Amino acid sequence: MSATAATTAPATTAQAVAFAAHGPADVLAVTDVPLPEPGPGQVRVRVKAIGVNPIDGKIRSGVMAAIFPVDLPHIPGQDLAGVVDALGEGVTAWAVGDEVFGMGTKTYAEYVLAGADRLVAKPAGLPWEVAGALPTAADAAYRALAEVGVAAGDTVLVHAAAGGVGGLAVQFARAWGAAVVGTAGEANHAYLRELGAEPVRYGDGWADRVRVAAPQGVDAAVDLVGGGVLGDSVALTGDPARAVSIVDPADAGANGVRFSSGHDGEDYLLRALASAAELYVAGNLTLPLAAVLPLADAAEAQRLVETGHVRGKVVLTVA
Repeated sequence: MSATAATTAPATTAQAVAFAAHGPADVLAVTDVPLPEPGPGQVRVRVKAIGVNPIDGKIRSGVMAAIFPVDLPHIPGQDLAGVVDALGEGVTAWAVGDEVFGMGTKTYAEYVLAGADRLVAKPAGLPWEVAGALPTAADAAYRALAEVGVAAGDTVLVHAAAGGVGGLAVQFARAWGAAVVGTAGEANHAYLRELGAEPVRYGDGWADRVRVAAPQGVDAAVDLVGGGVLGDSVALTGDPARAVSIVDPADAGANGVRFSSGHDGEDYLLRALASAAELYVAGNLTLPLAAVLPLADAAEAQRLVETGHVRGKVVLTVA
């Protein structure tokens, strides 16, 4: 057989991580799946990095089954960064080889599909791990601030300000010209000062400590922690319309506050990603990575996120 005839056939399968039944993180397993083919308006991305989010574990465990039912086996994930590998019909915004980050479907995989309009160009030099970690966190942070109308001159209270979403909320708000007071454990206070926020210890008496830290008053509040902080947050803002929660629908309802799930209302994703990219280009983007693990270690990544005590983001990478 000639060398030409012996060339390797194109791959028809790829590796992914999936679960065949709801349960603990151990149900996640590496599996071979058919190479996905992009449909109209989609691109296929050769993945470099995947952000791991709390929602991934909640869907896997089954606790979200009534709200987000999935067919089994299911590949988790929605955040991604990688290289455009194939174009679906009608896609003109991207070319094969473009470096992108954004949201897709079933992203715990070597190759994933994404809507062409759910991606932005990755700035040159932005590490793949950081790009993959950004989409959900940036979208949530930007959306929460936008929905309470944060503007230059405001003072914003951010609960859980040292987390992945909280840190980006601080940075976006500061970029918009707002002052920020952030609740966090004392171990994270120096970090918050580096981001430009005034830190306040959470726990009993936190509202009084906010009043001391912000004698000028608080204009808006963003709840990223839950656990009953919205009553005092509304008292601080003086208006339930200037408070929002992305984690506690019950507390939001009890206090007349907007609960923002990201599945209704205005779509902020592209603006959020563009804003994060602008911060990076300006040299002002900080996103700590709590752990960077290979795709095969997805179970350990989800376990880390489920502790609720990581600063920054957990990321999976694909060689």
